Amino acid sequence: MFYKDERLALFIDGSNLYAAAKALGFDIDYKLLRQEFMRRGKLLRAFYYTALLENDEYSPIRPLVDWLHYNGFTMVTKPAKEYTDSQGRRKVKGNMDIELTVDAMELAPRIDHIVLFSGDGDFRPLVESLQRQGVRVSVVSTIRSHPPMIADELRRQADNFIELDELKEVIGRPPREASAIRENDYEAS
Repeated sequence: MFYKDERLALFIDGSNLYAAAKALGFDIDYKLLRQEFMRRGKLLRAFYYTALLENDEYSPIRPLVDWLHYNGFTMVTKPAKEYTDSQGRRKVKGNMDIELTVDAMELAPRIDHIVLFSGDGDFRPLVESLQRQGVRVSVVSTIRSHPPMIADELRRQADNFIELDELKEVIGRPPREASAIRENDYEAS
């Protein structure tokens, strides 16, 4: 479903992709991910969206954000909101859906194919709108995890569904130990 001469853009929902890869038991090698899609077409942009806890002295995701920024990814971040839930647990909330949607809509006239790394069903209207503008949309997530990490309506709306587990050999590396970057600590809502 990729053509060598088409203009591509990657839109990565960081926390969603992290959770999907973790559910499949591997970590993403972002250098390999970028190379894979450069091979598939003319990669114009690779966006990565994540919320950051700015009030912590050390954020576990900061090294990844810095590395991506210096290695060809367009980083889109915003401060995460911290709160305490009804059971007294500390939670972090950082939804990047609006930022991703606005960027995709702005870039749509200059792109042939968008690859969305997310299983969030909230993106179905975005995919539908991009398709009406003549942009093909591939969605990368997984149905092989329990439960599946992709909303059925998003998978059905996409022009192409790419099973993340099938990319494991191309873009994966073995998971790190407990010191790993824990993007899933950020709850999207």
